[in-house]
Amino acid sequence: MFATRAGTVPVEVTEREGVLQATLTSVEPHVEGVVDADLAEALAALGWPAADLDPAFPPRIAFAGARHLVLAAATRGRLADLAYDFARLEALMRRLDLTTVQLVWRESATVFHVRDPFPVGGVVEDPATGAAAAAFGAYVRDLGLVTEDAVLTLHQGEDLGRPGRLTVTLRAGDPRVRVTGAGVRLD
Repeated sequence: MFATRAGTVPVEVTEREGVLQATLTSVEPHVEGVVDADLAEALAALGWPAADLDPAFPPRIAFAGARHLVLAAATRGRLADLAYDFARLEALMRRLDLTTVQLVWRESATVFHVRDPFPVGGVVEDPATGAAAAAFGAYVRDLGLVTEDAVLTLHQGEDLGRPGRLTVTLRAGDPRVRVTGAGVRLD
């Protein structure tokens, strides 16, 4: 059990095919709109024109223990081309109390590619972000973009040369989101 500012987060560790995997269960999530001016500032900091967003995935702020601005790219190429104004995005994120900006591209009904700029953490990008994955699960459920019982695969870190995979599990009748991933030793 992790005691966080947002509440208690249970974590279960299992072994699968010789690999340890951890599953965190989020606090109760919620999703809220984003003010047009804040969205415009985020897009300006990212250098993304509004036309590069996927209209099927409206911008929202999602919370599952921490706040994340969710923006969906219309193409994989848009997602891959990440060069942003670090200071400008950091200032917006601090003002909105955001942990990351969750940038996503939908490959299929349950497979997504994601990137998470993390200037408030002092780095350009986080290669694997369980908290953002939980918030994204809340986002897609809240908007009815997946079924009530769904298992999503999020590919993150590919564009950094540190590919990883997070599994997001949504269960009908349970508002909490489960995120599973394996750790990697860094020397």
